[in-house]
Amino acid sequence: MRWTIHGERPLYDTPWVRLRSLDVEQPDGTRCDYHVVRLRDLAVVAAVDANDRVLMMWRHRFVTDTWAWELPMGLVEDGETPLAAAARELEEETGRRPGSLRPLVHAQPAAGITDSRHHVFRTDDATRVGEPTERNESDRLEWIPLSGLRALIADGQIVSSATLVGVMALLLGLEHGTAPEPPTP
Repeated sequence: MRWTIHGERPLYDTPWVRLRSLDVEQPDGTRCDYHVVRLRDLAVVAAVDANDRVLMMWRHRFVTDTWAWELPMGLVEDGETPLAAAARELEEETGRRPGSLRPLVHAQPAAGITDSRHHVFRTDDATRVGEPTERNESDRLEWIPLSGLRALIADGQIVSSATLVGVMALLLGLEHGTAPEPPTP
């Protein structure tokens, strides 16, 4: 079933958030006003080292007053590709530059209310090029063993949806959008 959009009007605009009112027609023919949050896409990086550890940041998110581990991430700027944004964010937030980046997984965290897409990339060859230049993101970086991620999720120490999608893709062994064969029942 497909909904039809007959029009869209702005309700609120900032560089980060655009709230829109959409005139939609539902499959049963009912028309209504539907509010949508238009957000920039997000680029996320899972930097994995030769010891099967992922680089994570201990962060405080003031909106939810939450402390948790997160992957380096940031908004895709105008005219920037998600790949370029991922490389930029990794270097700004961790002081590491990826030698290569490849798509790991992509997600739409709340497709019923927002159009934001989260593009998660993986690098296995990030090299340290200096100190992080973004001073407002995190003051604690750690290489977390992949084997410890499940416990951090269960303990509520990983709560960001973008980070959860990325680390779960690592744990599932996803590469370039392919999943391993499911176990035989």
